[in-house]
Amino acid sequence: MSMLGEATGLAAWATTRRRAFVRYLREGPVPRVRVIPGREAERGPRVTIVIPTADGARGGGLARLLEQLRRQTFQRFEAIVVEGDRRQGRAINTAAAIARGEILVTMDDDTRLGHDDLLARIVGAFEADATIGIAGVANLVPPDAPWIVRRAMRELPRRTSRPVTRVTDSDMAEHPCLAIRRDLFYRVGGEHEWIPRGLDPYLRREVRRLGYRVVVLPGAWIHHLLPPTLAGILRQYFRNGVGAAYVRKFCPALVIDQALDHGREPPRTPYVARVVRYLGRLAIACLTLRWVYLAALTSYALGYAWGLRSLVREDSL
Repeated sequence: MSMLGEATGLAAWATTRRRAFVRYLREGPVPRVRVIPGREAERGPRVTIVIPTADGARGGGLARLLEQLRRQTFQRFEAIVVEGDRRQGRAINTAAAIARGEILVTMDDDTRLGHDDLLARIVGAFEADATIGIAGVANLVPPDAPWIVRRAMRELPRRTSRPVTRVTDSDMAEHPCLAIRRDLFYRVGGEHEWIPRGLDPYLRREVRRLGYRVVVLPGAWIHHLLPPTLAGILRQYFRNGVGAAYVRKFCPALVIDQALDHGREPPRTPYVARVVRYLGRLAIACLTLRWVYLAALTSYALGYAWGLRSLVREDSL
């Protein structure tokens, strides 16, 4: 069989296998799937790194991430790249269906690893504490980031997360670098494939419901940045608003509040209170002259309004 035939067969097999554990299944096109082994994967990978990507490149970001993985001190891993599926949750489930590692680590195709022992620290944390279900890491802004990115990530909530000095229960464990036990991932039914946005809070909530901790690890960090231009940032926030409107319109029970710092998920806020809170954030952004924050909030609100008016359930975001 040709390499193309092998890849196509692997993708079809993974797509079929995911149906065995996914709780909220939404069918879609068969993506492209490839497996990249670490140097010691022949001993049996202990970690499976899951990387969804729209185009298999991300402007060079994916190639940079794969090169950083080759420099990791821990090499008993496999990286599964799922290309061409616009639903992030479905792409992650596809990779998880054929994963051999006992720990799944999701990464975005533009994630930059902060240091060469990141995987080793993740594995060590799971070995040391059986109560950990999900482990995340800090997201820091590197000094070489463009000035608009540094300013935006300073002004916008949850775009960065501060480092911790001990294993800390946290609402800041997110998909750009999120580790979860594979058997637990299957038990919670995998990622929610119905929604285009809100995957992180859903997965954290389901893991906590089973009695496991969701934590951020000390001494571990990545760089996951916003687009390098103001226009790109505003487009991203407009898309985020559209995605949030989809969830509100068709899956309102999955509108989940998120903490702005480490700690557990906050109590659910009624819709009217959420609107008032959003207007308050707009006012604060004006009063404090955080103009990037104000522009992003406005772009998000426009996307949200457009989504509520225009989206239908069959739309694929």
